[in-house]
Amino acid sequence: MVDVSDKAVTAREAVAEGFVRMAAATLALALSGQGKKGEVITTAELAGVMAAKRTADLIPLCHPLALSSIKVAIEPTHDGLRVVARVKTTGQTGVEMEALTAVSVACLTLYDMLKAADKAMVIEGVRVLEKSGGRSGDWSAA
Repeated sequence: MVDVSDKAVTAREAVAEGFVRMAAATLALALSGQGKKGEVITTAELAGVMAAKRTADLIPLCHPLALSSIKVAIEPTHDGLRVVARVKTTGQTGVEMEALTAVSVACLTLYDMLKAADKAMVIEGVRVLEKSGGRSGDWSAA
């Protein structure tokens, strides 16, 4: 693990996104809330929140953090669903990994809950959009 003991405690935030591309009929199914496994979008958002809280258990050498806020939102696009996670903490290291984990697991949950309807779905574009706080300051993918 990287030693962060000399770093200042600051407010830190990260935003990440990802996409699940799918057929129009699959998107309609997801939005209807009538998937075979239940309410698709709400379940995936909850899975993303739960995953962010477990990031240090999943990623070797990742610091366990006390997260102060996790928001996962899933919105329709013209060809699928966009997942956005915003994670906040006050600490000595950033929350980019927690935001990326939230997005990744939410996307995987969408795939799992919809795979009976569309095995050709594609998870793509998982990336950090912005981060703030810490020694390196603010950053945005712009």
